Amino acid sequence: MLLICKDNTIFRNNGRYVCMKFLQMGSDREQFIRYFRVMILLLTVVVSCSPSASAKPQEKLYNRPYADMKRWHLGFSVGVHFQDLNFTHNGNVTSDGQQWYAEIPSFSPGFCVNVMADLRLHKYLNLRFSPGIYFGNKGVVFRDQNSDLTEKQDIKTTYVTIPLDLKISGDRLGNTRPYLTAGVMGTYDVSKKKSEFLQFNSADAYLTVGLGCDFYLPFFKLNPEIKFCFGLTDILRHKRPDLVDDPETMKMTEALSKVKSNMVVLTFYFE
Repeated sequence: MLLICKDNTIFRNNGRYVCMKFLQMGSDREQFIRYFRVMILLLTVVVSCSPSASAKPQEKLYNRPYADMKRWHLGFSVGVHFQDLNFTHNGNVTSDGQQWYAEIPSFSPGFCVNVMADLRLHKYLNLRFSPGIYFGNKGVVFRDQNSDLTEKQDIKTTYVTIPLDLKISGDRLGNTRPYLTAGVMGTYDVSKKKSEFLQFNSADAYLTVGLGCDFYLPFFKLNPEIKFCFGLTDILRHKRPDLVDDPETMKMTEALSKVKSNMVVLTFYFE
């Protein structure tokens, strides 16, 4: 039986209680929340600082008044993203009594760039296709629950992404127009796989939801958007023929039932 106290201490009952610190447990989630708050604050500042957000619609000239009436149009985007992994542990104990757990204690921003094609379906609905490439990395820390042993793995990724989103827009207010998105995204990691503690499948699929705002500038539209991506598949490679003769490395994979990927993406579209 495991009990977790308020000071992040874990008690294990195996005839007696043994207390040990699980270093910085929960710090990764706190840092992720901080990044999320910064992104929301950035979007809020952009909206609040827009001239059209503070002036009455009738007092301003409309920039690009016919931009949303085009049957289809093109654009591109640049942005940053944060990658996370959701580990499901199985409690496996090795022959020498080790019980390993994995976590991502901190998040590193990655860079992404996309091209975009937008098809108008309705006054309030658009279908958006925006293939691109995401460069990022994740730092995984492994900890043995029954000792102070730790191991680390830096995972670098280069995702080719194929997102398809339904954009649901509100009414235009001056030179701004808020919107929501929902869709799916396929990814393929083209980076070279190494023989490390964990290996992941190259292909994955995500459900995505997001929100943003169109800003109508004199010569183009600027759309800051935040999107949340939730992985659907178990990306962990459970069969590792490259580690048949290396049980010390294989024990990390054996400690996990499944691993799913998540991302938060802050993007700026230019249309």
